[in-house]
Amino acid sequence: LEGWTPNFAGQEFGVNFKNTFLVEDGVLKVSYDEYDKFDEAFGHIFYKDSFSHYRLRLEYRFVGDQVPEGPGWAFRNNGIMVHCQDPASMSLEQKFPTSIEVQLLGGNGIDERTTGNLCTPGTNVVINDDLVMKHCLNSTSPTFHGDDWIKAEVEVHGGGIIRHFINGEKVLEYEKPQYDERDADAQKLIKDGQLVITEGFISLQAESHPTEFRNIEILVLDE
Repeated sequence: LEGWTPNFAGQEFGVNFKNTFLVEDGVLKVSYDEYDKFDEAFGHIFYKDSFSHYRLRLEYRFVGDQVPEGPGWAFRNNGIMVHCQDPASMSLEQKFPTSIEVQLLGGNGIDERTTGNLCTPGTNVVINDDLVMKHCLNSTSPTFHGDDWIKAEVEVHGGGIIRHFINGEKVLEYEKPQYDERDADAQKLIKDGQLVITEGFISLQAESHPTEFRNIEILVLDE
């Protein structure tokens, strides 16, 4: 986990609560082996550097069973958080960093469930010149049932365009990521009325379902 720092709601920054994040055989794992129940232990693991213009890609898969008392919506649910606030600025009880989330979802074997979606904790985006204030938007991806590795990629152009790709296919595009003035956590980050977010940290989630990540790569864009 060199270069990565965990953060959990209710815990001091840097505490790897119940060894949730670990690395085995080159795979970064979100593990709940030491949990009896979830108990609202929402977590993230942050990379040490902040980025503005870049392409980030990785492979992910969901494995095993959701930890008891994990929320229903968090079944086979994880996320790549980009343009995150500095994790050191999060309050002790804050469950999610103010950020843009590339939401990763797995199917239940029956129903359709897209992945590479958008969620906006404390933020909004613009699509077709309209400010979108809905918390989550679905992508155009297919549903992926089972435990196969899926390749996810996000292309970030500062405060401009952001694109999501799943297995090499673009599934979502939007622009002008910005703080939501209605959100209490976001309000603390707004400086001189500037809403558009041009850079931030990257994190991966721990939301109650075991998840594995591998081949995490970033390409900084010369813009």
